[in-house]
Amino acid sequence: MNFRLSSKTYTIHRPGPLDQHRVLVIADNQNGPNEFRRVLSTIHNHYTEAGNPHFILHAGDAVQVVKKLANWQKQFFSPMEDTVDYHHGSPVIFVPGNHDHDKARGPNNKNYYADMYHGIKDTDGLSDSKVVNGQYHRFFHSVSVGNARIIVLDAECPSKEQTKFLQSELESAAFQNARFRIVSVHIPPYIEYWDPFAWNVKNEKHWGEHVRLEYDPLFRKHGVDLVISGHQHNYQRATVQNNDGNAITYAIVGGAGGTLDLMQVEDWKMYNSTYLGHHFVSLTVDDSKLEWSAYNASGSVIDEFRIER
Repeated sequence: MNFRLSSKTYTIHRPGPLDQHRVLVIADNQNGPNEFRRVLSTIHNHYTEAGNPHFILHAGDAVQVVKKLANWQKQFFSPMEDTVDYHHGSPVIFVPGNHDHDKARGPNNKNYYADMYHGIKDTDGLSDSKVVNGQYHRFFHSVSVGNARIIVLDAECPSKEQTKFLQSELESAAFQNARFRIVSVHIPPYIEYWDPFAWNVKNEKHWGEHVRLEYDPLFRKHGVDLVISGHQHNYQRATVQNNDGNAITYAIVGGAGGTLDLMQVEDWKMYNSTYLGHHFVSLTVDDSKLEWSAYNASGSVIDEFRIER
């Protein structure tokens, strides 16, 4: 019997530097494939009219358990494949979340998605049961999308190397000359909704504090316009003024399908918009305009803002 393997051919279209760039922004679909499919169906309807996104920014937690290949198939790839199919033609800018890490690997793991954090592309080194923070595969990077420059940080693995990279990138000509300056990091600097027991008794209020205490002052100092995060499973957006008169916007987009966070544990008295439901964001970047539109799972607008320069 003869077998033949075949595959579709996909084309990636990247607009010119000054043309409009459409970016789909999602996060935290893990462990909620049915809700994720519902959100993706609405996304498909949205982009059928607007035109497919040129990029997908996933702000972390694509799966519940990174070392289980079945999680990747059932919670991420199958829903994407069955509904929108964008991940073949739209490059994914992936921001690693806490569920996308596996810090204690077993000797028989043999899972590329877990091992990529350690820079392992074969079975060498799989006997290592533990890797110390800071020794992971480098997952922080930056990319230009039209007139926007996006810095991606790994909130789960802070290190001197990452801080050095962040400072260097914030000061770089590519970032400073960009019309719109964006940072994406999975854990938000300012969390308001979480499980109260985990927050207060298990001390998860201190989880990711370095993002607020170490990174956020650098964001403000160097003129970051927009910080995109997930982790908290709902939607919030705050636009605040810095001491220098410039504004910075913090957006939490953790509602692509995971179980929602409905209990408020902090009040930073800064958020302009809060939506406790599943959602997605359509981000467009033009020559002189950045537009942010958040939609619920039914396709209704729940928040929007723009930056024009």
